[in-house]
Amino acid sequence: MNLLDLDARWKRFNDESRTCPCCDRQFNGVFDIGFDHPDTWPHASLRDAGADEVVVGDDKLGTDLCRHGEYRYIRCVLPLPIRGSDEVFNFGVWGSVHPDSFYAYIDYAMGENDGFEGCFAWLMNTLPGFEDEDTVPCNLIPGEDGMRPSLFAQEGALAEAQKNGISFDDLLDIYAASGNDIRPHLSAD
Repeated sequence: MNLLDLDARWKRFNDESRTCPCCDRQFNGVFDIGFDHPDTWPHASLRDAGADEVVVGDDKLGTDLCRHGEYRYIRCVLPLPIRGSDEVFNFGVWGSVHPDSFYAYIDYAMGENDGFEGCFAWLMNTLPGFEDEDTVPCNLIPGEDGMRPSLFAQEGALAEAQKNGISFDDLLDIYAASGNDIRPHLSAD
């Protein structure tokens, strides 16, 4: 049993058979928040374009890779363990990497090079709940068996959250800051 199993809100949040009495919404546990482009991307988003790729001149945004001028970005997951549970919340984010690392990662992802051990990256999205952070230096770690790489902050509040985990209330605050405040739907049956 996990400590959060004692929290009635956590139980409601994870009970897919429960319907919220005020709006009939149902929840089935932790859901991730993703960004479809780096914050610095000046063109249409993938969502707005309704496509898996946006190309403007030499700039190119795909679902996993991005090129904007001289900058290169890789789509990553940024994990935040949830204290008191076995669950992990993930942000789907973009990391800015040196072009040499970008192309080494592509070779690795295509199976042409198995020596990519990761690289330095800058977090390129402003995260709900961590808006006060300056540009965050990170370590990009390759994913296993076709999974996206992970980003781990090197310092600051985000690094602490990745190391020590976030509370369920922190998670609910992140959801609220991203425009999806579910707290009222978990308060009572």
